This record gives sequence, C-alpha cells and structure tokens, in this order.
Amino acid sequence: MKVLKFGGTSVGSPENMRAVMGIIANGEQKLVVLSAMSGTTNSLVEIANYLHKKNKDGARLVISQLEQKYNKVVTELYKTDEKKEKGKKIITDIFNTIKSYTASEFSEVVENAIVAQGELISTALFTELMVENGYKAAYLPALEFMRIDSDKAADLFYIREHIAEVLKNAGEADYYITQGFICRNANNEIDNLQRGGSDYTATLIGAAIDSEEVEIWTDIDGFHNNDPRYVENTRKIDQLSFDEAAELAYFGAKILHPQTVLPAKLQNIPVRLKNTMNPSDSGTLIASQSSGKGIKAVAAKDGITAIKVRSYRMLNAYGFMKNLFEVFDFFKTSVDMVTTSEVAVSLTIDNTKHLNEIVAELKEYGEVEVDTNMSIICIVGDMIAEEKGIATKIFDALAHIPIRMISYGGSRHNISVLVSTDLKKETLNALSKYALNN
Repeated sequence: MKVLKFGGTSVGSPENMRAVMGIIANGEQKLVVLSAMSGTTNSLVEIANYLHKKNKDGARLVISQLEQKYNKVVTELYKTDEKKEKGKKIITDIFNTIKSYTASEFSEVVENAIVAQGELISTALFTELMVENGYKAAYLPALEFMRIDSDKAADLFYIREHIAEVLKNAGEADYYITQGFICRNANNEIDNLQRGGSDYTATLIGAAIDSEEVEIWTDIDGFHNNDPRYVENTRKIDQLSFDEAAELAYFGAKILHPQTVLPAKLQNIPVRLKNTMNPSDSGTLIASQSSGKGIKAVAAKDGITAIKVRSYRMLNAYGFMKNLFEVFDFFKTSVDMVTTSEVAVSLTIDNTKHLNEIVAELKEYGEVEVDTNMSIICIVGDMIAEEKGIATKIFDALAHIPIRMISYGGSRHNISVLVSTDLKKETLNALSKYALNN
C-alpha cells in the first residue's frame, strides 16, 4: 500500500480538494496523509497568541472569521444537502472545541490542542467528500497512533504497533485518510511534529506499515538544483539518494521536512516528490541510489549565527572540545558546522534562544566572537566519485565571495560554506553558473 501526503496548498480550496480526490481515486488502496488547509494553521496560532496575551476578544474574532470561512468551504465542497449538513456539523463541533479553550488557562498543552484542529478539519471534510463521491474511504485518527517520546523523537515502535490496531478497527477500505503533523507526546497530551511535519508523518507511517512507496505531493514538481526564488532557470532533479535529499532538506530546501528521509532510509522505502498541479510529471525520486555523479544541487539555510572561541589553552590539550560542546548540550542547542585550528574553534547554530547564556559560558574558555545574519550554502552530490576538481570548481566559482567558514570531508555528499546572508543570492547564482552540472 502506498502512502500519499498532500500539503496545505494541495487541499487549500474545495477545487483543490476535488483535484486531490481525482489523483487518489485510481482503484489502488492507499493511505492518505493531509495537512490543514493553507492559512488555517497560521490563524490557529494567531488565536493561541491572543489567548497567551489574555486577549480573549481578539481570539474570538479570529475564531469567528475562521468558522465563517469553513462554513463557506462546506457549502462549495459538497453537492448533496445531506453532506452539507454533515460538513456543517463537523465544523460546529470542532469550533465549539476551539471556543472552549478561550475559557481555559493558557498553556503549551492548550496551544498544541488548538493548533491541531486544522488537520482534524481537513481530514474529516475530505473523508466525507470521498464518501459522497462513492469511494470506500475510512477516517484514521492520528492521535490514536502517532506518538513522540520524552525527547520529542518519533516512537516508531509505538506507531507501528498502534497503527495496525487502528487500521483493523477502521475496517476494509480503499482509501484511508489521516492527519499529518499532529501526535501525542509521552504524557499523552496533544502535540505536533513542528511546521512541515506532515512530510515526516507520511514517512513514519510508511515505515510503520512497510509501504511500497511514499509520495509527497506539494505545489512544486520536485527538488530543483538551486533555489528558484533566487536563481533563474533552475531544473528539476530526477533522482537523489536518501543522503543527498537529507542534506538538502536540512540545509534549507523547503520542499521537504528535514526529518522526513530517515524513516524511509531505515526501511529502504522510496520517496517520490510530486506536484499536485502537474500530476503527470514524474517528480523527484528519493531512493537508496542516486543518479549521476558530481555536484547535483545547492540549498541555503538562513538565520545562522557563527561563534568563534579562541584560546591558547587548546594547544596540545585534551578535553577542551568536550568542554565547549558540553555548553551547547546543556542548553539543548544543536551545532551545524564546525571548523578548528590550533588555537580556535568556529561553529554555527540556528537556535539563538540561549545565545547570551552560551556566550557567557564559552568566555570561561577563551575569547568569543559572534557573527549574526549568516547563511549556510550547502553544495550536495556524490563528491567521492569525482574528487579531482570538485573543490576547485566550487571555490573558483566563489572566488569573489567572502567566505566565513568551510566544511568539507564530514560527508561524501556535502560541502558547506558560510557567508553573510546579504551575499546569499550572489553565492547561489555563482554556483549555478560555474559549478552545477548542466
């Protein structure tokens, strides 16, 4: 059975929902993962923010506007009066739940419960649309099988065990419809897999049911070899390895959630990226094998802060690096790039929540310099197969760009450079012109 995931834009209107139904309904059994309709999660976050600020009137206004929007969606989505009434009841019940939280004390648990309602709405409405059109569809409540542990990591053993039970209870169907993004945590509270997490839901489910393939449907026809927002005439990549796709996703390619690839890689389940607006296109296949050699693609990750620690105590000393990284571990802050010299360490982070505390701790070990507003430019491909000339090609292309850091050798699939975000567009275009395979 294939797992198909459709993002918020793909189900963003009644017309788009019907288009998705047309893609799905080809007679082959599928499990379908849906995001919330586009814009909904933003509105739900806005409601939660108002409640956090104790502005209940502001929250109620957004709730009312969103409920009106969905009642209009129901009117346009269904053909029969019976289904229109069923759709309105779904909306009324879910919005009564949202309204009930305005009387609660605000907490992260309340916020997560509010934000989860978007996926619950889209999947309930879509299931009824499938049924109205004569298809044998069943609704699967993700909150009964999707779970993260106390470290907020997906509990694949729990998911595998419980989705089998939920599928059995749902009965025989051709199309199973469930929610992306939402889950329960180790305390059995409603939680989520963070923004973009519906992709991750899809591959977790794919791994849990040993799916033959996972398809991620968005409004883009697959990975491109550069960022089309900044570079003209980019082209789609037909195939990537799991490792190449993971590097691109982590370092800024917005088409895929960074954690998506791992469950599929562990179970060797192919992942295909497809375009809802152009379903006949083959998209990008992510599998154990890549296609082609050398540099495949470039991606950029913004919001990076570089930290340099300089200390002559590093010379011939052991334990120094351990002490530095324990600071980041204590503040639960992950590190992206690392470079070292005899007397200095430079590294990057993308989470600055505890930056001041981290810098204060690092000053115990040496002089500290901080550079903000930086971008990591990630150059991805099968670098080993074409070692000779790879670095020359890249750095010749970037000869006129001031580079703050370089990371090369940690992975056969990635060379990364750190530049000022002001130079990101220029860097991407230089790599596209002089380094990427054509």
